[in-house]
Amino acid sequence: MKHEFVKGDKKVVNAWAIYDWANSVYHLVITSTLFPIYYSAVTHAGGAEKVSFLGMSFLPDALYTYALSFAFLVIAAVSPLLSGIADYSGNKKIFMKFFCYMGASACSLLFFFTNTSNLWIGITMVIFACIGYAGSIVFYNAYLPEIVEHKDQDRVSAKGFSYGYIGSSILLIINLIMVEMPGWTGLTGDAATTMATRCSFLTVGIWWVAFAQITFRRLPTNPLGEVKKNVERHIFKGYEELLKVWRMLKTTKRLRRFLIAFFIYNTGVRTIMLVANLFGSDTLHLKEGQLIPTILIIQFVAVGGAYIFSHIAKIKSDIYMLKWAVFIWVGVCVGAYFTYTAYEFYTLAFFVGLVMGGIQALSRSTYSKMLPPTEDHASFFSFYDVCENVGSVLGLFLYGWVYDFTHDMRNSIGFLLMLFVFGFILLNRIPKNNLVNG
Repeated sequence: MKHEFVKGDKKVVNAWAIYDWANSVYHLVITSTLFPIYYSAVTHAGGAEKVSFLGMSFLPDALYTYALSFAFLVIAAVSPLLSGIADYSGNKKIFMKFFCYMGASACSLLFFFTNTSNLWIGITMVIFACIGYAGSIVFYNAYLPEIVEHKDQDRVSAKGFSYGYIGSSILLIINLIMVEMPGWTGLTGDAATTMATRCSFLTVGIWWVAFAQITFRRLPTNPLGEVKKNVERHIFKGYEELLKVWRMLKTTKRLRRFLIAFFIYNTGVRTIMLVANLFGSDTLHLKEGQLIPTILIIQFVAVGGAYIFSHIAKIKSDIYMLKWAVFIWVGVCVGAYFTYTAYEFYTLAFFVGLVMGGIQALSRSTYSKMLPPTEDHASFFSFYDVCENVGSVLGLFLYGWVYDFTHDMRNSIGFLLMLFVFGFILLNRIPKNNLVNG
């Protein structure tokens, strides 16, 4: 049965935003908090400085960044193929489901990573979880301009990120109770805390799939209502669409310059989001009890940050607020280089949270509003996500390489600082138009 879809439908918009609530637990629990801490404990348990993987030796934290870098490389390579098929079949939702279930399953299977003898499970599942998360986001983002009017995209984008910050924080708090007080869940003995941590990986997968059902039930399969024929002839259409977007950028100076600036500064943002906990544990030698509050500070401050930046952007402009966000990131990098105590790290976390929510939400909505009239939103957002994922590959690899070479993460911060400075300069080169938002 065909259901008529009305752009801006509140139930659909809320269901779209709920997917951020569902999948953000991967980013918070698996990427940012419990898994990195657990991974560090497992890989350093034997006292060896390096671990072996695929016949090569690595610093454990460097191997972790390389694994994430590889995952983003894979998704950058295949997402154009998938988005092209999705646009031509008119069914983005089936691909979104596939990657959602892949990512959630991989998170749950991390339960079986117990020591360095099965390190392959940990690394492999981290890669598949990352691919699942990043892959579903390609199609999730592509829905934004199809279900929301142009004037509401800043607000709805911020709403999605805010849902994500709140939902993931709730599960993290539940997981922390499980880990710190395993007796409450019936776990006893010396290995109770370790078992509780592994069980938290299971809860991530369950949470992700369970809340995603709200999104999948409400989100229309094809908001535009058109399905193109001969889909089988367009298996490589996604790559053709990327080339089309690339050629189009030559004639749209504003969008081209925004994407270049976005690629540069977002490489720094994504890298910091993925390695902040490693910096705290490896360089500052903070314990689990000190690292977790830092992440919670970032999460809750980011909720307000997303709305604050969105509100001011309505008055000034999106680019104006993006420049302020990148400027603050420059300060964060300088501050991180001179951070040595837990309290200094907490202060830094406040500013990271304030700017993280704002820059992510505004970047997505700014791009969405700059797009030309089109029905192939998945292809355009595939280009956006390729920029984002290739940036993650570059950022994580270089961050890990500098650390692996110098054994000091402070040296890697200098690399990130240059990205933000360069990104700020590029944002200033974006031509102005006569619209408030833009």
